Amino acid sequence: MNDQQLLRYSRHILLPEIGLEGQERIRAARALVIGAGGLGSPASLYLASAGVGTLVLADGDTVDLTNLQRQIIHDTGSIGCAKVDSARAVLARVNPDVIVETIAARLEGRTLDAAVEAVDVVLDCSDNFATRHAVNRACVRHVTALVSGAAIRFDGQIAVFDRRQPDSPCYACLFPEDAAPEETRCAVMGVFAPLVGIIGAMQAAETLKLVAGIGETLSGRLLILDALEMEWRSMRLERDRECSVCGAVTPPGPAT
Repeated sequence: MNDQQLLRYSRHILLPEIGLEGQERIRAARALVIGAGGLGSPASLYLASAGVGTLVLADGDTVDLTNLQRQIIHDTGSIGCAKVDSARAVLARVNPDVIVETIAARLEGRTLDAAVEAVDVVLDCSDNFATRHAVNRACVRHVTALVSGAAIRFDGQIAVFDRRQPDSPCYACLFPEDAAPEETRCAVMGVFAPLVGIIGAMQAAETLKLVAGIGETLSGRLLILDALEMEWRSMRLERDRECSVCGAVTPPGPAT
């Protein structure tokens, strides 16, 4: 790192758990953020400011006036623009050292597989079960850590699914594909604006811990937030040996 980078990231480097080596691991990391909306906005802002080397943003939508109540990476001048272009412009101002790659489309099929295979960690900031399950399958196939977040009304949740760890569950162990709950969208049900900021920031925190190799992640745990009462619940998750996605897959062993 040069002098400017040492200064920019000095408050991370001062943390003994991160230090210079941890910050270098953060700078070398590639993270895929799926969704540049309510969750993807704070997540990508924190990852960029923390110096993650390459951020890949994937979203096929354009900015709408109704987004601006909570999607803090966009502003009034971005209305009508592709979300990934709006986000890239902001992230370039936040930290020009970070490489921002964009995919202005909904990831699926071979494109999704290629995107997941090319990164170290995936943040699922999407808003529908079809995408979440497709992303989970790709992460299981490529043994890529998945940081999953969701928010609707006043309810939020976050978990890490890291198949590099022995006995770690996948998303489908928690929400089986053949028993997906009824889809709820914020366009119909509403969403409390700061809730997506809380969950998205936590997704960034878990991602930084994963790539820096520090602390204990949320692998094997689900945190649930009731923002109306501001109460957290923590649930232990176990791998479903009969899971249709990861049940027949043997993890490679502990991550190093």
